[in-house]
Amino acid sequence: MNMEKNTLSPIRLRRLRAQGFTCENEQTLQQMAFGIRFAYRACVLLLMVAIASKSLLLFSAMLGFSFLGIVLPNHPFDYMFNYTLRLWLRAPMVPARSRQLKFACTIATVFLGAVVGLLYFGMVTQGLITAGILAFFALLPSTIDLCIPSLIYNAIFQKSGKAGAMAR
Repeated sequence: MNMEKNTLSPIRLRRLRAQGFTCENEQTLQQMAFGIRFAYRACVLLLMVAIASKSLLLFSAMLGFSFLGIVLPNHPFDYMFNYTLRLWLRAPMVPARSRQLKFACTIATVFLGAVVGLLYFGMVTQGLITAGILAFFALLPSTIDLCIPSLIYNAIFQKSGKAGAMAR
């Protein structure tokens, strides 16, 4: 059972490659697309619930999830997908996180740390605005595969000049 269209546009394939999925052939990458987006979508959903509820506890849990996305080979939601949902969908496993996606988790961790700190010190409006900015940037890869932190990583650390072209 495939939850996405069977084919991805060349633009979306380039955007997935910009996230560090460079070893997979086009067909495998298309089959993995839903699984790749799963962690983003789960995070966006939790962010929306946390924003709506103004829950310091939920934001703190998300801070822990994003930190684990840096230190573990996969994001915690990738493990959830790989060992439960993937089996039901008969989809390929999501591979270990690339440097680009670990960089994205690092940025998310910084944002969530700021949100938790702002909420803890009673700066609710500022915390929710910061969380909203993070939610917007997490929504992009979960819908159109555009991961801004991956593009930033590629622009800074990749030796080839392809980082800017990958977003188009």
